[in-house]
Amino acid sequence: MRLALISDIHSNVFALEAVLSDIRRENVDVIVNLGDILYGPIAPRDTFNLLMQHEIVTIRGNQDRQIYEAQEAEIASNPTMQFILDNLGAAPLDWMKSLPPTMQFNEDVFFCHGTPDNDLVYLLEDASSGSPVLRGNDDIVALLAGNPSHLICCGHTHLARSVSTRSNQLIVNPGSVGLPAYKDDEPWVHAMESFSHHASYAIVEGEGKSWSVNHKRIDYDVRKAVEAAKSRNRDDWVSFLSTGRAVN
Repeated sequence: MRLALISDIHSNVFALEAVLSDIRRENVDVIVNLGDILYGPIAPRDTFNLLMQHEIVTIRGNQDRQIYEAQEAEIASNPTMQFILDNLGAAPLDWMKSLPPTMQFNEDVFFCHGTPDNDLVYLLEDASSGSPVLRGNDDIVALLAGNPSHLICCGHTHLARSVSTRSNQLIVNPGSVGLPAYKDDEPWVHAMESFSHHASYAIVEGEGKSWSVNHKRIDYDVRKAVEAAKSRNRDDWVSFLSTGRAVN
């Protein structure tokens, strides 16, 4: 089986177009979207419309929930959220609500956004120091909460990484299609950085206990995404998108 893993599009339709174009040349069996799809100041509705043109297995991420769970106070204090809701309309909200939080794809393969039981927790990295550090084997296995799948695909951190555990499981994070860096203050202040503007995704091929991984970085016209973010007064996103850095 040959899978294309995408994650963390964050409304960047320009990066998504480039990634889907590259995937078409890869002759995959299934495209998998691991969540955090439409949140961002770029092009939420256009991103949704493009995704609807393709057959993609999709789970939701924490910021998908954030959109449809947003209360009046959050919307009033967050101009980006107001833009997203105005831009999307009803159909994308209904679609996101219908998405599962995780998926046992088959006996060998499991999909989640964060960890199998929490879409807010990083599965592979500990960022409590302010920068991501790979967790120890025992900590990673504990966060799997007993899931025995040979291949576990996750997102959330925006960092492309493949990790084999002593439990003979392979965990793959394809990185972010649409947002190569960010800063967050929950649950601690930290930065996640890929150090380039490229869109990231991964091709995973195999079966049972045997899997190969090809992490791909795709160039695209990042200026279009930067212009959209700038027009919505998101200078932080301008920097994230253009440099892949969250710290000067």
